[in-house]
Amino acid sequence: MLTPRPIRPRGAATRRSTVRSALLAVPLAALLAACAGGAAEDPADDAVDSNAEDTADNLLEDAAAADGDVEDVEQAATDDDVDPEDGDPDGADPDQTDPAEEAPPLEPLQGLALETVAEGFDGPVGVATEPDSERLAVIERTGRAWLVDPDSGVLPEPLLDLSGQVTAASIEQGLLGLAFHPDWPADDRVFLYHSLPGNDNALVAYRRDAADPDRLDPGSRQVLLTVDKEPDKVRHNGGHVLFGPDGLLYVSVGDAARASVNGQDPSTLPGTILRLDVDAGDPYAIPPDNPFAGGVDGAPEVWWYGLRNPWRFSIDAATGLVYIADVGQESVEEVNVVALEEGGANFGWPALEGSRPFYDTAPNSEVTAPVFEVRHDDQELGCSITGGVVSRGEAIPEVAGRYWYADWCYGWIRSFVWDGSTASDVQDHSGELPVGNVASFGVDAGGEVLIVDWAEGAVHRIVARR
Repeated sequence: MLTPRPIRPRGAATRRSTVRSALLAVPLAALLAACAGGAAEDPADDAVDSNAEDTADNLLEDAAAADGDVEDVEQAATDDDVDPEDGDPDGADPDQTDPAEEAPPLEPLQGLALETVAEGFDGPVGVATEPDSERLAVIERTGRAWLVDPDSGVLPEPLLDLSGQVTAASIEQGLLGLAFHPDWPADDRVFLYHSLPGNDNALVAYRRDAADPDRLDPGSRQVLLTVDKEPDKVRHNGGHVLFGPDGLLYVSVGDAARASVNGQDPSTLPGTILRLDVDAGDPYAIPPDNPFAGGVDGAPEVWWYGLRNPWRFSIDAATGLVYIADVGQESVEEVNVVALEEGGANFGWPALEGSRPFYDTAPNSEVTAPVFEVRHDDQELGCSITGGVVSRGEAIPEVAGRYWYADWCYGWIRSFVWDGSTASDVQDHSGELPVGNVASFGVDAGGEVLIVDWAEGAVHRIVARR
């Protein structure tokens, strides 16, 4: 059980030792070098995995109006004050903002910092915002989901505990994704993606507990979909679940560590992002504009394919663009950007790793090239990319439109701006945003960027230093 903790600023005086974070990063990076290298079907791929593991092993109303009554304030408006044309007192424009009510100008931005929102988690891997609320849901890889109240902190009992149903033997297994239905709580379903005993993965839904609105009913479990995997292929599970502005559910699925079988075959679910209508059908319906809705040339659920391990992706509601960070294998990490409505995109894996040829095989269709790559070298320090989000909050307008991403192994945090043709103005924020292992990003109710810190078992918010 977690004890509720108040929100506190995060800085040098409250952060645990940076040295400790670095030490934590070493064994964890070694584990997740598996994510960077992954288990492959061919012996050559096994050698690649070993190289990636070696790389990781080397890393470490105010209070009251004066004293007057509300009745006195109301009496102040008399018939003599009413404009005969619009009925507004003194002819005031109801849409005009009183200059006195405008927010004061912001002080110049001096830099960025981290503010701890919640802590005490055991291997947190994701965060989601409860609709129409400031509360957050944080998931732990081992199977528990927790609600975080902005005032009181982590609630004492979990939103849901799936630890008895989740397999988490590998660093890439476990409870991997959570999404509230966008009409929550009117539609009281929460959707989750997790690993099963036997190594398959499942997309499931639970309903709110009628006896406790802060918990999900364990007896309400509904399995929507199962992704079959070979028992020994534990890696490359993807697992992010996210509702789009179209009300449809998008699910990322890794290639199940069988790239040569799954990557360029849209008739299989691994190596794809799925698009489902969970408000129709039983247990879901296929949107009629899915590229393979008829099931002839591909699986009806598939929206995009040619992906290796799209651990995290996000939808920028301001532009309708989707940012997909795909974990690389041998030499490059990649970020793909595509319009949400452009179904059928093939991102090339394993014919290509990023923009480079990889397997000696031809792509199934025209490839949508990545917009950004991070090489596995001493300059760019790529190993295992953690995909992020685009800043749209109002607290730090200076970073509006920036896409945030990180590397699990090396621990850096960076951002760039995508202008529709070029990813530019790449900035490294690692010095002012020190996080040992970034498992995921998210946004709070105000659109501010959240960081899930595996090493510290915490969730932080990026804030301004002014």
